[in-house]
Amino acid sequence: MTLHYLLAVARVENMFLLSLVMVCLVTLGGVMISKLSIDPLEEHVSNLQNLSKETLHELNLPTSTIITNVQMLQKNSTDEKERKRLARIENACKMLLERYNELDYMIKTQSLQIVEEAFDLDVLVASRVDFLKSVYPHVDFILDLEKTPLVTDKIGLAKAIDNIIDNGVKYSPKSNKIEIKITDFTLSIKDYGCGMDEVQLLRIFDNYYQCNKNMQGFGIGLGMVKRFCDRQEIALNFKSAPDQGTSVTLTFKSNQEGKKCKQKTC
Repeated sequence: MTLHYLLAVARVENMFLLSLVMVCLVTLGGVMISKLSIDPLEEHVSNLQNLSKETLHELNLPTSTIITNVQMLQKNSTDEKERKRLARIENACKMLLERYNELDYMIKTQSLQIVEEAFDLDVLVASRVDFLKSVYPHVDFILDLEKTPLVTDKIGLAKAIDNIIDNGVKYSPKSNKIEIKITDFTLSIKDYGCGMDEVQLLRIFDNYYQCNKNMQGFGIGLGMVKRFCDRQEIALNFKSAPDQGTSVTLTFKSNQEGKKCKQKTC
């Protein structure tokens, strides 16, 4: 209609001016339509994020209350069977708290609110192993941890370590030994499981890929580990051979103290 008006009624003969007016009108219309389409989506995403945050806040209190009361009951209990039941309840609550931390971390990741912090890698690994011992009591974790200060995304690194150890246990049905070593800013995690050939090693970071289809899981854990290491500039390396197990190394930059000082200056 606008084009018809300009040609037939206004009798515009300058084609360059006519084209410029039409382009401006089309662009303006596109922007308005896009805004009308995107605004409801942004509102929906914002509502979901607020709901997730509120739900997480509500979950934290009851799980902490359960753990506190279970620990009080354990102190007063003398029956061994009852103490074991209480320990299972406590471990289940700790696992719920782990899921809470993971959901909180995912929300912060999506909103780009990840905070790097200073911590000791050896202390973090030891704490993750203590937690995983309650999940895998049959596994013998052999630790050789050198004191290693870091400044990085602590929660994301903990998730990466959990994924690697979980894979090592899952693919070692005939072995109950996991060796973990920290030396010279390098974390090594070695299992003695089924191992992988060269073809499988090329695909381990592909989403939904699993070397053994009978194993539980979705095949996305190592992909998440790889993306995290790439973001944090951590060198990730896998060495494996069939029936000889798998060794995973994470090599961190050794100039973490300099990075820490730079952050404080900022």
